[in-house]
Amino acid sequence: MTQPLISAAALRAWLASGSPLLLCDCSFDLTDHGAGAQAYLQRHLPGALYLNLDTDLSEAPASRVAGSGRHPLPSREAFAQRLAALGFDDEVPVVAYDSAGGMYAARLWWMLRWAGHGAVQVLDGGLSAWDAAGGALAGGPVPARPSGRFGLRPTLARDVDFTQLLAGLGRGRQLIVDARAPDRFRGENETLDPVGGHIPGAANRFFRNNLGPDGRFLPAETLAAQWQALLAGRSPADLVMQCGSGVTACHNLLALESAGLSGAALYPGSWSEWCAQPTAPVATGA
Repeated sequence: MTQPLISAAALRAWLASGSPLLLCDCSFDLTDHGAGAQAYLQRHLPGALYLNLDTDLSEAPASRVAGSGRHPLPSREAFAQRLAALGFDDEVPVVAYDSAGGMYAARLWWMLRWAGHGAVQVLDGGLSAWDAAGGALAGGPVPARPSGRFGLRPTLARDVDFTQLLAGLGRGRQLIVDARAPDRFRGENETLDPVGGHIPGAANRFFRNNLGPDGRFLPAETLAAQWQALLAGRSPADLVMQCGSGVTACHNLLALESAGLSGAALYPGSWSEWCAQPTAPVATGA
């Protein structure tokens, strides 16, 4: 798994070979939190587990601290325990997918790397690409897997918290990149968070700009050229990715990885945490 993306054709060949693989459906809807699970029950890749953004890829709702954002990360230890209970195993590679251009699958991709597991890819084009390639689909629930052995390893991902990000504003070569749609970045049409706007000094790179008209990621060389223009001479390590709640920011991180530009950090709390802090400055407009 040297590349972060896998094509539908390559995945079909892998499954036909019988080699061990765990498929994970991460479909979700930020405005209807039950829609992803319902869509999964209707059609999914055969044998795929369903992981819910709210309950599997975020801190348990009952444990969240006020002001920590809409989808705060769990502890690495809690995440590893949850995945082991679902049947993840240290030695089994993972392919994640969704029905939204990878915006939720990228969250699992990043979190597995955060836990130290690099054997993870995202299905390029997701469910629609699989369907277009003639891949088999199933419906209904998938039997629970036996508990697995999933341990933490040295992390393969970087993250920063609110205090670190605030301290770095306007200093050095740090560049914050906001993955939200341009209108939300400007502070217009905000429907998910109580305050509109963006972090002062941030640049806007809408995550859907990583995709072509077919819903697949743009070629690596195209992504590299676009991101190099935004970097403007910076190193990828100077970048901090954020969005509304730390989800679509992972899509930008996946695009950077696909382009061979590793090293950027994630601000998991993102705008939903930032705008809840009384000491956080807010900017509006372009």
